[in-house]
Amino acid sequence: MSYFVTGATGFIGRHLLGRLLDRKGQVYVLVRRQSREKFSALKASFGPRGRRVVAVYGDLAEPQLGVSAADRKRLKGKIRHFFHLAAIYDLKAGAAEQEEANVLGTDHAIQLAHSLKAGCFHLVSSIASAGQYRGTFREDMFEEATGLDHPYFRTKHESEAIVRKNCKVPWRVYRPGIVVGHSTTGEIDKIDGPYYFFKMIQKLRRAVPSWFPLVGFEGGYINIVPVDYVVDALDHLAHLEGHDGECFHLTDPRQRRVGEVLNLFARFGHAPTMAFRLDPKLFAFVPDAVGKSLMNYQPLRQVVDTILKDLQIPKDVLRFANWQTRFDSSRTQKLLEGTEIRVPSLEDYAWRLWDYWERHLDPDLSLDRSLAGAVRGKVVLITGGSSGIGLAAAERCAAAGAKVLIVARDPEKLEAARSQLAELGEVHTYACDIADFEACDAFARQVLEEHGGVDVLVNNAGRSIRRSIDLSYDRFHDFERTMQLNYFAAIRLTMGLLPSMTERGSGHVVNISSIGVLSNAPRFSGYVASKGALEAWTRCAASEFADCGVTFTIINMPLVRTPMIAPTKIYDQMPVATPEEAADMIAEAIIEHPKRIATRLGLFSEVLHLAAPRVSEIVMNTAYKMFPDSAAAKGESKDKPEQARPTPEAAIFASLLRGVHW
Repeated sequence: MSYFVTGATGFIGRHLLGRLLDRKGQVYVLVRRQSREKFSALKASFGPRGRRVVAVYGDLAEPQLGVSAADRKRLKGKIRHFFHLAAIYDLKAGAAEQEEANVLGTDHAIQLAHSLKAGCFHLVSSIASAGQYRGTFREDMFEEATGLDHPYFRTKHESEAIVRKNCKVPWRVYRPGIVVGHSTTGEIDKIDGPYYFFKMIQKLRRAVPSWFPLVGFEGGYINIVPVDYVVDALDHLAHLEGHDGECFHLTDPRQRRVGEVLNLFARFGHAPTMAFRLDPKLFAFVPDAVGKSLMNYQPLRQVVDTILKDLQIPKDVLRFANWQTRFDSSRTQKLLEGTEIRVPSLEDYAWRLWDYWERHLDPDLSLDRSLAGAVRGKVVLITGGSSGIGLAAAERCAAAGAKVLIVARDPEKLEAARSQLAELGEVHTYACDIADFEACDAFARQVLEEHGGVDVLVNNAGRSIRRSIDLSYDRFHDFERTMQLNYFAAIRLTMGLLPSMTERGSGHVVNISSIGVLSNAPRFSGYVASKGALEAWTRCAASEFADCGVTFTIINMPLVRTPMIAPTKIYDQMPVATPEEAADMIAEAIIEHPKRIATRLGLFSEVLHLAAPRVSEIVMNTAYKMFPDSAAAKGESKDKPEQARPTPEAAIFASLLRGVHW
């Protein structure tokens, strides 16, 4: 017994080929000439059995699949079963592409089957041929299909119609559900169907604890079957006598809602699940015209498009999230009785699908997550780059292949930094007080003239003043000079460089803020206020430039051991971050482009202040009483000894709340 298979290198086709090789006889496979290497690898994967796989060169787009007259003569009368699997199973494909592959390709396959006088023509169709029929679609139904406006549904229906009307040899049609990976290995070769939502589940896992209850949408019906069930059933049904002219639903008899399936994968992905799922019937009262008008509303469309792009979900997938078609497979299930072929329960193998996707198909796996991949050959400008956090960040970027520009006030420190970084890569230093607006503007122009623009701007330069408000009544200038550098200078420089970024359609601004903005740290009112202003400006700017290719990141930096905190001797005995750890946070910002980077303690402080502001105030006031002002803050003589060691209670407090400014 000999077989002819189209689409044998596809996902279902490869597995079916393995089943057919378990039987006797040759298996002829349609192969495009440009796919010879791919076919050779497929043949080799079957070991000694692969010798019975024979290539027949042709093309789906040509009459009789482009098979030569010599090959047609050689195979005439030898093919008992002709399996036509070659098609496009992709909602994202264009209409013309689907028309050529699904409809024209099927017509050409039938032509070849006629020429070869094949014993039976087997079309592997799809449940999509039912369109968006509302209700239960039986295996003996075809003309009843409705909602065929989408090209994927329409071409699947038309290809099946061609078989029913034009095929002169005996034929059988198979409608698989949404085919997912192998139930025992999880293996699959592409992202489709429920896999489109895996990135959303993964992002939820990272953002929300798994125990957190979510409110979601129940959605319509989704019918999922693993590839091993599909090929086992297909192989068995194709060899049963007396069932020509019939259609078989290779579907799961258990009807599942989209919400149920997503919850199942979320559970195995250790993500939060939808504790409350809204039934689609709740939205039935909304007229279709109103729903379409809402989806055509430009601001809403832009929001939806942005979210879908971030989650890597094709827009067309949403229109089928409320699919109301259910598929009856009674005939197929009856014919499988007495065999071991059963649709495995999704609960038993969903974890394998998730595991395989996360290890092999997660799109993020192919991204270059290194700092070098983000900055190699790009211009990175770091303010305050001659020491501390700025110097550590400059060192990381230079070593990663960036063209690093550092600006600071002190020429001697800049030269020392340049000498330190020169061996790592290309470094340019600029002596400038960016708090001087004229000097800042001149510096921005110089950078644009010499380097053409900046790809990454790190606004790191800053001033911190640790002084209680009751010691600041006659020192208003402290607030002014802190705001001058931390806020005005940062946005002045940023606005000087933004026009070139928007013109190029790319750029990233990293603004160094403070954990104090989240914790409302006492004694740092001037510093926290300046950083809070910078954060507010950053959030507004991010909204304005969201569609210009320019992104912004806020880093709520914890307390870092730098020259800026050296005057406060009590910090010498407290656990603080190192400049290298701070540079790691900046590197993460440059690589990932998140909206915010903060320590978990910082985020907890913000949540505590929002949820229980009085409790937050008490905690901060306790710390305020526990840690004294420095001698300099009190205006005392520099010769007077200062408390350099915290009390045991303060040391414990600082250890528990590591990184918070006190």
